[in-house]
Amino acid sequence: MNLLLWGTEMNEDMFPVLEQIREAGYDGVEVPIFNTDPAAWESWRKQLDVLGLERVAVTINGPDHHQIANDPAMRSKTLERNKRALDCAAVLGSKLLTGPYHSALGVFAGRTATDEEKGWAAENLFELAEYAGTLGITLGLEYLNRFESYLVSCTDELIALADQVNHPHCKLMFDSFHANIEEKDMAAAIRKIGNRLVHVQLSENDRGTLGAGHVDFESIIAGLSSIGYSGMISVEAFSSKLTAANIWRPLFGSEEQLVKDSIQYLKNITQS
Repeated sequence: MNLLLWGTEMNEDMFPVLEQIREAGYDGVEVPIFNTDPAAWESWRKQLDVLGLERVAVTINGPDHHQIANDPAMRSKTLERNKRALDCAAVLGSKLLTGPYHSALGVFAGRTATDEEKGWAAENLFELAEYAGTLGITLGLEYLNRFESYLVSCTDELIALADQVNHPHCKLMFDSFHANIEEKDMAAAIRKIGNRLVHVQLSENDRGTLGAGHVDFESIIAGLSSIGYSGMISVEAFSSKLTAANIWRPLFGSEEQLVKDSIQYLKNITQS
């Protein structure tokens, strides 16, 4: 379960939520890393260990950390910030750092990405992957839809970026929300990613409860099965608590109900 459902403030007040997630039947959580002080995650690791929950770290870069900016100082600052996120992931006990940190969320140039920008991204991601390798962590790059990112906004572009990085600790993830907008066939996109797929986020078309919208999750599950995927499948749902998601109306009764209904829906379609 992705913890961004409860907003961006990750502190020990979230620990009862972790217990609810475990009681609902989930095996792990996606933990957003915005606080890049490694010491802040010591208690989280202990609590997750007590509950027996797996964990995957996820991070994003905002306008102040743009990896493909013209300013080399900005690119350098972003690389160092993402290395600190890796340090936090290591403390948390995650073997992955996932997310769209190849560039800044919501920053646009009014044109397609240039070869120079792609080169800057690949250069920084290679160095980040090198550092990740020393921590036993793998990068799981995510593309966002055209309204949120311009460097990569579909599977083919994400694969091309990973090819340019060309590092064993640089892999890919899949998010059904963005794929539902950008892909013609989500199962085919999953097959293209193949054995480079290290993480999956399942999100409904409106970011609400799984199965209450129109995303073809059965096709996605079939695609994952066809490549023998055995990693974590995370439920990613948002509410107005995450202002960056631009959700202005209620999508579900309560977070606890969404948590329960979404896992029940997944059990129904995977066990049939």
